[in-house]
Amino acid sequence: MAKAVTACLIIIGNEILSGRTQDTNLAYLAKELNELGVRMVEARVIPDVEKTIVDTVNECRFKFDYVFTTGGIGPTHDDITADCIALAFDTELEMHPDVVELIKRREAPPEVMETRLRMARIPRGATLIENPTGGPPGFQLDNVFVMAGVPMVMQAMAGTLDKERIPGGDPVRSRSIGAYLSEGKVAVSLRVIAEEHPEVDLGSYPFYRQDGYGTSLVMRGTDEAELDEMLEKVRQMIIDFGAEPFTD
Repeated sequence: MAKAVTACLIIIGNEILSGRTQDTNLAYLAKELNELGVRMVEARVIPDVEKTIVDTVNECRFKFDYVFTTGGIGPTHDDITADCIALAFDTELEMHPDVVELIKRREAPPEVMETRLRMARIPRGATLIENPTGGPPGFQLDNVFVMAGVPMVMQAMAGTLDKERIPGGDPVRSRSIGAYLSEGKVAVSLRVIAEEHPEVDLGSYPFYRQDGYGTSLVMRGTDEAELDEMLEKVRQMIIDFGAEPFTD
Protein backbone atom coordinates (compact mmCIF):
# COMPACT_ATOMS: atom_id res chain seq x y z
CA MET A 1 0.00 0.00 0.00
CA ALA A 2 1.34 3.43 -0.92
CA LYS A 3 2.19 5.63 2.02
CA ALA A 4 -0.56 8.13 2.79
CA VAL A 5 0.35 11.80 2.33
CA THR A 6 -0.73 13.50 5.53
CA ALA A 7 -1.69 16.98 6.68
CA CYS A 8 -2.48 18.75 9.92
CA LEU A 9 -4.47 21.96 10.34
CA ILE A 10 -3.53 24.36 13.12
CA ILE A 11 -6.44 26.70 13.81
CA ILE A 12 -5.09 29.77 15.58
CA GLY A 13 -7.33 32.17 17.44
CA ASN A 14 -8.71 33.00 20.87
CA GLU A 15 -12.06 33.74 19.23
CA ILE A 16 -12.38 30.09 18.17
CA LEU A 17 -11.56 28.77 21.63
CA SER A 18 -13.97 31.20 23.29
CA GLY A 19 -16.83 29.96 21.14
CA ARG A 20 -17.44 33.41 19.71
CA THR A 21 -16.47 32.25 16.21
CA GLN A 22 -17.19 28.83 14.74
CA ASP A 23 -14.52 27.28 12.55
CA THR A 24 -15.64 26.18 9.08
CA ASN A 25 -12.19 26.03 7.52
CA LEU A 26 -11.39 22.47 8.59
CA ALA A 27 -14.19 20.80 6.64
CA TYR A 28 -13.52 22.87 3.52
CA LEU A 29 -9.77 22.39 3.53
CA ALA A 30 -10.00 18.65 4.25
CA LYS A 31 -12.17 18.16 1.15
CA GLU A 32 -9.90 20.30 -1.03
CA LEU A 33 -6.79 18.46 0.12
CA ASN A 34 -8.40 15.07 -0.43
CA GLU A 35 -8.75 15.91 -4.13
CA LEU A 36 -4.99 16.54 -4.16
CA GLY A 37 -4.40 13.15 -2.54
CA VAL A 38 -3.58 14.57 0.89
CA ARG A 39 -5.34 13.25 3.99
CA MET A 40 -6.17 15.58 6.84
CA VAL A 41 -5.34 13.35 9.78
CA GLU A 42 -5.20 15.84 12.64
CA ALA A 43 -6.42 19.32 13.60
CA ARG A 44 -5.53 21.46 16.57
CA VAL A 45 -7.11 24.64 17.91
CA ILE A 46 -4.67 26.85 19.78
CA PRO A 47 -4.67 30.37 21.26
CA ASP A 48 -2.84 33.48 20.08
CA VAL A 49 0.10 32.69 22.35
CA GLU A 50 3.59 32.90 20.89
CA LYS A 51 5.16 29.88 22.59
CA THR A 52 2.13 27.70 21.91
CA ILE A 53 2.12 28.59 18.22
CA VAL A 54 5.87 28.11 17.79
CA ASP A 55 5.92 24.79 19.65
CA THR A 56 2.87 23.46 17.81
CA VAL A 57 4.20 24.41 14.38
CA ASN A 58 7.59 22.88 15.11
CA GLU A 59 6.05 19.65 16.36
CA CYS A 60 3.63 19.30 13.46
CA ARG A 61 5.94 20.21 10.60
CA PHE A 62 8.15 17.25 11.42
CA LYS A 63 5.25 14.90 12.12
CA PHE A 64 3.14 15.50 8.98
CA ASP A 65 3.89 15.94 5.29
CA TYR A 66 2.05 19.27 5.21
CA VAL A 67 0.93 21.73 7.85
CA PHE A 68 -1.69 24.42 7.31
CA THR A 69 -2.42 27.29 9.66
CA THR A 70 -5.42 29.59 9.64
CA GLY A 71 -5.78 32.86 11.49
CA GLY A 72 -3.51 35.50 12.93
CA ILE A 73 -2.17 37.15 9.77
CA GLY A 74 -4.26 40.34 9.91
CA PRO A 75 -3.20 43.93 10.73
CA THR A 76 -3.80 44.10 14.49
CA HIS A 77 -1.48 43.64 17.46
CA ASP A 78 -2.80 40.16 18.26
CA ASP A 79 -2.11 38.88 14.74
CA ILE A 80 1.18 37.20 15.56
CA THR A 81 1.22 34.13 13.32
CA ALA A 82 3.83 35.49 10.89
CA ASP A 83 6.10 36.40 13.81
CA CYS A 84 5.70 32.91 15.26
CA ILE A 85 6.39 31.13 11.97
CA ALA A 86 9.61 33.15 11.63
CA LEU A 87 10.59 32.11 15.16
CA ALA A 88 9.75 28.46 14.46
CA PHE A 89 12.07 28.46 11.44
CA ASP A 90 14.70 30.65 13.11
CA THR A 91 14.48 33.32 10.43
CA GLU A 92 13.53 37.00 10.16
CA LEU A 93 10.48 38.83 8.91
CA GLU A 94 10.98 41.08 5.91
CA MET A 95 8.77 43.59 4.17
CA HIS A 96 7.86 41.82 0.95
CA PRO A 97 7.95 44.39 -1.87
CA ASP A 98 5.11 42.79 -3.84
CA VAL A 99 2.84 42.77 -0.81
CA VAL A 100 3.79 46.33 0.12
CA GLU A 101 2.89 47.45 -3.40
CA LEU A 102 -0.43 45.59 -3.22
CA ILE A 103 -1.38 47.13 0.11
CA LYS A 104 -0.46 50.65 -0.95
CA ARG A 105 -2.83 50.52 -3.91
CA ARG A 106 -5.62 51.35 -1.48
CA GLU A 107 -5.18 54.82 -0.08
CA ALA A 108 -5.52 55.23 3.67
CA PRO A 109 -4.47 57.68 6.41
CA PRO A 110 -0.88 57.12 7.57
CA GLU A 111 -1.86 55.42 10.83
CA VAL A 112 -4.17 53.01 9.00
CA MET A 113 -1.55 52.30 6.34
CA GLU A 114 0.98 51.55 9.06
CA THR A 115 -1.23 48.83 10.53
CA ARG A 116 -2.06 47.38 7.11
CA LEU A 117 1.61 47.09 6.27
CA ARG A 118 2.00 44.60 9.11
CA MET A 119 0.50 42.14 6.63
CA ALA A 120 3.47 42.66 4.30
CA ARG A 121 5.87 41.14 6.84
CA ILE A 122 6.79 37.76 5.39
CA PRO A 123 9.44 35.34 6.76
CA ARG A 124 12.64 35.34 4.76
CA GLY A 125 12.66 32.49 2.27
CA ALA A 126 8.87 32.09 2.12
CA THR A 127 6.86 32.02 -1.08
CA LEU A 128 3.50 33.74 -1.36
CA ILE A 129 0.09 32.07 -1.51
CA GLU A 130 -2.07 34.07 -3.88
CA ASN A 131 -5.19 35.74 -2.48
CA PRO A 132 -7.75 36.03 -5.32
CA THR A 133 -9.99 38.26 -3.20
CA GLY A 134 -7.51 41.08 -3.76
CA GLY A 135 -6.20 41.29 -0.21
CA PRO A 136 -2.73 40.45 1.13
CA PRO A 137 -1.53 36.91 0.39
CA GLY A 138 -0.67 34.06 2.66
CA PHE A 139 2.72 32.38 2.49
CA GLN A 140 4.47 29.02 2.46
CA LEU A 141 7.69 28.20 4.27
CA ASP A 142 8.96 24.69 3.62
CA ASN A 143 5.95 22.39 4.27
CA VAL A 144 3.98 24.97 6.29
CA PHE A 145 1.18 26.90 4.56
CA VAL A 146 -0.03 30.01 6.38
CA MET A 147 -3.48 31.27 5.41
CA ALA A 148 -6.17 33.66 6.54
CA GLY A 149 -8.76 32.71 9.12
CA VAL A 150 -11.69 34.43 7.38
CA PRO A 151 -13.41 31.53 5.57
CA MET A 152 -14.01 33.35 2.28
CA VAL A 153 -10.37 34.42 2.09
CA MET A 154 -9.01 31.05 3.22
CA GLN A 155 -11.10 29.28 0.60
CA ALA A 156 -9.84 31.63 -2.11
CA MET A 157 -6.24 30.95 -1.06
CA ALA A 158 -6.80 27.20 -0.89
CA GLY A 159 -8.21 27.29 -4.41
CA THR A 160 -4.83 28.38 -5.76
CA LEU A 161 -3.04 25.29 -4.41
CA ASP A 162 -2.51 22.48 -6.90
CA LYS A 163 -0.67 19.20 -7.43
CA GLU A 164 2.44 21.00 -8.58
CA ARG A 165 2.71 22.78 -5.25
CA ILE A 166 1.28 19.99 -3.12
CA PRO A 167 2.16 16.60 -4.61
CA GLY A 168 -0.11 14.07 -2.97
CA GLY A 169 -1.19 10.50 -3.42
CA ASP A 170 -4.50 9.03 -4.56
CA PRO A 171 -7.69 10.78 -3.42
CA VAL A 172 -9.73 9.00 -0.77
CA ARG A 173 -13.17 7.91 -1.97
CA SER A 174 -16.11 6.69 0.08
CA ARG A 175 -19.15 4.45 0.05
CA SER A 176 -21.98 4.55 2.57
CA ILE A 177 -25.01 2.46 3.41
CA GLY A 178 -27.49 2.50 6.26
CA ALA A 179 -29.86 0.14 8.04
CA TYR A 180 -32.18 0.09 11.03
CA LEU A 181 -29.82 -2.13 12.99
CA SER A 182 -27.98 -1.24 16.21
CA GLU A 183 -24.20 -0.94 16.32
CA GLY A 184 -24.13 -3.77 18.83
CA LYS A 185 -26.00 -6.04 16.45
CA VAL A 186 -23.52 -5.60 13.59
CA ALA A 187 -20.28 -5.10 15.55
CA VAL A 188 -18.88 -8.64 15.26
CA SER A 189 -19.71 -8.99 11.57
CA LEU A 190 -18.26 -5.57 10.82
CA ARG A 191 -14.99 -6.50 12.50
CA VAL A 192 -14.67 -9.57 10.27
CA ILE A 193 -15.30 -7.49 7.13
CA ALA A 194 -12.85 -4.80 8.26
CA GLU A 195 -10.13 -7.39 8.88
CA GLU A 196 -10.61 -8.70 5.34
CA HIS A 197 -9.95 -5.20 3.97
CA PRO A 198 -7.23 -3.64 6.17
CA GLU A 199 -6.55 -0.84 3.67
CA VAL A 200 -10.11 0.47 3.88
CA ASP A 201 -11.44 2.45 6.83
CA LEU A 202 -14.86 1.12 7.88
CA GLY A 203 -16.77 3.25 10.36
CA SER A 204 -20.16 2.85 12.01
CA TYR A 205 -22.24 5.83 13.12
CA PRO A 206 -25.48 5.42 15.08
CA PHE A 207 -28.50 7.59 14.31
CA TYR A 208 -32.02 8.13 15.53
CA ARG A 209 -34.75 9.08 13.08
CA GLN A 210 -38.52 9.11 13.12
CA ASP A 211 -38.58 5.45 12.09
CA GLY A 212 -36.23 4.39 14.87
CA TYR A 213 -32.61 3.71 15.70
CA GLY A 214 -30.11 2.60 13.12
CA THR A 215 -26.52 2.68 11.95
CA SER A 216 -24.78 4.38 9.05
CA LEU A 217 -21.80 2.45 7.71
CA VAL A 218 -19.12 4.41 5.86
CA MET A 219 -16.19 2.97 3.93
CA ARG A 220 -13.22 5.13 2.94
CA GLY A 221 -10.23 4.17 0.81
CA THR A 222 -8.33 4.86 -2.39
CA ASP A 223 -9.18 1.65 -4.29
CA GLU A 224 -12.60 2.01 -5.94
CA ALA A 225 -12.89 -1.73 -6.72
CA GLU A 226 -12.12 -2.72 -3.14
CA LEU A 227 -14.62 -0.18 -1.85
CA ASP A 228 -17.31 -1.70 -4.05
CA GLU A 229 -16.39 -5.18 -2.86
CA MET A 230 -16.65 -4.15 0.78
CA LEU A 231 -19.93 -2.35 0.12
CA GLU A 232 -21.47 -5.54 -1.24
CA LYS A 233 -20.29 -7.49 1.80
CA VAL A 234 -21.83 -4.93 4.14
CA ARG A 235 -25.03 -4.88 2.12
CA GLN A 236 -25.30 -8.68 2.33
CA MET A 237 -24.58 -8.56 6.07
CA ILE A 238 -27.53 -6.21 6.55
CA ILE A 239 -29.82 -8.49 4.52
CA ASP A 240 -28.63 -11.54 6.49
CA PHE A 241 -29.73 -9.76 9.68
CA GLY A 242 -33.19 -9.39 8.18
CA ALA A 243 -33.00 -5.64 7.61
CA GLU A 244 -33.36 -3.54 4.47
CA PRO A 245 -30.21 -1.63 3.41
CA PHE A 246 -30.66 1.89 2.13
CA THR A 247 -28.43 4.50 0.58
CA ASP A 248 -27.30 6.79 3.36
